[in-house]
Amino acid sequence: MFEPVIAPSGTLLGLLQRGRGDGTLHALTAPRAEALAALNHCVLRDPRHDWQVENRSLYYARLYLDLNGELDEIEAHLFDVEDALDTEESRTGLALAVLGHLASYGRRDALQLLRRYAATGSNWAWALDELALRDDDAGLRALAAPVLARFPADPEGEAELATAVRDAFEPRPWRLWAEDPRESIATRVRAAHEAGCFDRWQRQMRPTGPRPGWSVQAVFEWAQQGIERGAALHVPAARCLMAVAGPEDRPEIVAAAEDGSDGARCTALRYLADSNDPAALDLIEVAVVTGSSAVAEAAVDAFERMRSVAAVDRARGWARRPDELGAAAGRVLACRGGVEDKDLVLAALREAVRGEGPDAPTLWTLVDGTGRLGIVCAAPVLRHIYRETASSHLRGRTARALAATDPSFPSGFAVECLWDCEETTREIAARHAETGDTRVVERLRRLAADPAEEAEVQTAVRSRIGPDTTAG
Repeated sequence: MFEPVIAPSGTLLGLLQRGRGDGTLHALTAPRAEALAALNHCVLRDPRHDWQVENRSLYYARLYLDLNGELDEIEAHLFDVEDALDTEESRTGLALAVLGHLASYGRRDALQLLRRYAATGSNWAWALDELALRDDDAGLRALAAPVLARFPADPEGEAELATAVRDAFEPRPWRLWAEDPRESIATRVRAAHEAGCFDRWQRQMRPTGPRPGWSVQAVFEWAQQGIERGAALHVPAARCLMAVAGPEDRPEIVAAAEDGSDGARCTALRYLADSNDPAALDLIEVAVVTGSSAVAEAAVDAFERMRSVAAVDRARGWARRPDELGAAAGRVLACRGGVEDKDLVLAALREAVRGEGPDAPTLWTLVDGTGRLGIVCAAPVLRHIYRETASSHLRGRTARALAATDPSFPSGFAVECLWDCEETTREIAARHAETGDTRVVERLRRLAADPAEEAEVQTAVRSRIGPDTTAG
């Protein structure tokens, strides 16, 4: 996945890339050609840092509807010669998801593009999944022949077909094709389904890794083998220790945490932390200073999982450290600290923004903690994160924290959040936005009537307004 280039937050493109509600509001008042150019830029060059946790497709699809946007540029992008050269899902996935939403809103041109791409495009499986949710049986049956033609009728092709059937996100097309009146199609799909089920059974019957009766040393060796292969196995290895280690093994585990191999050390630290061993905190502190980067990272992760009073007390002492352990201590206090820790959490929040910017991964936990602890004086920092972060998921968490800390939120950011790309952010807005603004009431009613809207958002909307009221 390429690293997206995000425009400044004050520009129309920057707002749309971030999925902010203000992006839609600005686009609807901008010259139509300018708004469509920015929208197409976003859809054809996915701006998300992590498509697995960030939503954009429904947000962009709604804007295409509001602008009555043509799909010519999406069509050119999907069927460009580059589609055969760059087969990564990231090149076309967002465009296909947008088309899926447009098809659900009744845009026949979007449905036709999905059908064409499923028949000929490299990312056909994604297009087929979109169609599985929206197309009728006849449309899906018409795709059986072109999709199956992708797989040669030889052992290698049949194996690839079995994998495709087994791994399909939406099984509906394959089930239809298994009952196809054309025997050549139905027979192939049924055989592929059976082969996929058999393959899954075989893999379940060939487990790898620890076995009952393993010794503590054998678990450590397995974890080290993972390190040497470039695979971090210390987390499952620590779970194995829970099963095989007894009280008599503690000295060996403590020794491994002090100066064992990287695999053994990471495993031992995780095990001792999860067990709330009295030596765990001291060993974690030493590991951060003396261990390799892998050991230090495992030590910090192990510390953040600890739930004991002793761990929280130690976090108060570590919170001002200028290293990863200090940052982790701030996150621990954000999650499990009390009102007496507000200053430390606020200091950690400010330092993270100052040192790493508004997209720092540590901010997710610190922002949540700021809201949990109700740190009112953190509102200016939260508003900065809200405006500048490129992560719509982090912005949503920030909106939740602002709702708990910023008295201006209901009449400010909450209003634009009604148009946000994240359903959880729209839900927060639906619960907090002041309904004295006519735009708010109109938007709430539109969300309540939109069949594509999430149920949680619609529940929040209906808690604020009824069918014959203007405010709630």
